[in-house]
Amino acid sequence: MTSLADKLKSLGVKTANTLQPQPKPESRSIDSVVAGRFISSPNGGETFVAEQIYDPDYLHGNTSPYSQFPLSVISQWASDPRIADMPIHKFAFLDTETSGVSGGTGTFAFLVGAARFVEGRFTLKQFFMRDPAEEPTMLDALIHFLAPCDGLVTFNGKAFDAPLLATRYKLHRIPVPFKDHAHIDLLPLARRLWRDRLPSRALKYLEEHVMGFTRASEEVPGYEIPWLYFDYLRTGDARPLGGVFYHNAMDVVAMAALLAHVSEILADPYNGRVEHGLDFIALGKLFEDLGHWDEAARLFERGLELAHSAESAPGLDEADFGVAVKRISILQKKRGEMERAVELWKAAAKQGHIYAHIELAKYYEHKMRDVKKSLRWAKSARAQAEKADLPAYVRKHWLKEIDHRLERLARKAGL
Repeated sequence: MTSLADKLKSLGVKTANTLQPQPKPESRSIDSVVAGRFISSPNGGETFVAEQIYDPDYLHGNTSPYSQFPLSVISQWASDPRIADMPIHKFAFLDTETSGVSGGTGTFAFLVGAARFVEGRFTLKQFFMRDPAEEPTMLDALIHFLAPCDGLVTFNGKAFDAPLLATRYKLHRIPVPFKDHAHIDLLPLARRLWRDRLPSRALKYLEEHVMGFTRASEEVPGYEIPWLYFDYLRTGDARPLGGVFYHNAMDVVAMAALLAHVSEILADPYNGRVEHGLDFIALGKLFEDLGHWDEAARLFERGLELAHSAESAPGLDEADFGVAVKRISILQKKRGEMERAVELWKAAAKQGHIYAHIELAKYYEHKMRDVKKSLRWAKSARAQAEKADLPAYVRKHWLKEIDHRLERLARKAGL
């Protein structure tokens, strides 16, 4: 007797059993390419989940994902006080591989990488759907892994990954598991810290130039990933997806390492992890914007010191140098009573900081109306600029400003 399924098949109608990719004899299924297992759902479906555990001695380049540093500054930057008090094991690190980059209801995530610290070990799970029909099952499995978490860490996730997943949950009438979570999006923070020095703030570029990590040859470019998945749906051959799983895993681990690195340099910028003058200037700008003026001034000063130091290669260019000088001058005046600012400038002047001589010249000219003292400080500023070991553009910057000031003060003093 011919079954209904056979009759439908003879008419060219696809049944439930034929919706999933049908491997050709030379094709290989996903579980033969990536180590993992199939998880069943109460709705009767199943999804494939790969798992990797990164032990505490793992280094992603020169950085461990196991952060021991507070998130208080990041909490203030993100304007979310919950972040400061949230232990690291309450965060989930999340990244998606999708059918496109346009977003909207037509775009879905076929692979979701999520990691969190489980019993002190950094545990990554990758949720994969062999067919779009498995999406509700995959989303349900992800809910269970995210359940212990109250925060998300992503890279451009506020603009892309989180809204996309939220849309897919809503389409299937499943509650969004991270709806009210605290969220650290590392991309805008990376832009704040490295936009003046690095030509790209892409995650892979930061891996190479900040954390010293180079991905293996199995890495695939992000723009190829949707097409590799569509080819898999067409052929049933999962072999090309091994590189996609690797790409996704490295993105998730890189986010954890980047958060650890950023939290470390925000907690202690002077321990050797920050080497470039521009990075100190960027940190100074961030701390100034957050109202930490004392720390901002110290960071600006360190950045200026490296401007003409062998420690900093290639140092600050002329435009960056000028910005740093202007910001630290303004900042010093914000730090409280002028008496305290004068003390700080005098201490900095003894250490050879030219800007401090100039600020004292300004103070005595405009605040104290003492032209003679102002003139003395302006002359000492010029003497300091002449003897200091400075690049030509830095010396030119100082001498131009100082000579203009000396001419005006000489006229005031009747000289």
